[in-house]
Amino acid sequence: MAVKHTPTGEVHSGSKGEYTGCGTNTNTHPDHWVNTSQSITCDKNGCK
Repeated sequence: MAVKHTPTGEVHSGSKGEYTGCGTNTNTHPDHWVNTSQSITCDKNGCK
């Protein structure tokens, strides 16, 4: 599963309501995150 950060358009591994692969908490600003089937674009450790 992938989750997209809508303000930046960056796609991370993980899903909304959890932490991303690189450790970002999607609950901090839940309106900034949407689950997606797009390919992951984040280059940080854990996501790539």
